[in-house]
Amino acid sequence: MTKSEFIDWLARRQTQLDYSDVDQAINVILESIAGALTAGERVEIRSFGSFSLHYRPERIGRNPKSGEIVSISSRYVPYFKPGKQLREDVNNIEENSGADISQDTELASE
Repeated sequence: MTKSEFIDWLARRQTQLDYSDVDQAINVILESIAGALTAGERVEIRSFGSFSLHYRPERIGRNPKSGEIVSISSRYVPYFKPGKQLREDVNNIEENSGADISQDTELASE
């Protein structure tokens, strides 16, 4: 599901809100998560999961096209760790196999 598909789905479910309100709310949430990560903070959404940064040290890699050895600088990468409830919901995929969020079905956690 893409961001725009998610916004469409949520706008159809929340009929009291305009599409533009849903779009703005989703954008504010995502910008807030990105801002917190940029500031080095961890973001936790109970029963869903947490977003944090993982440090990747400098290493030697290889250019797959030329085979040349290259140095890859150290960096922080965003990391998502699913919460217990999300892991359980996903692992019960057989029970939820008919669920297709794009078709206005109920979310597994509801």
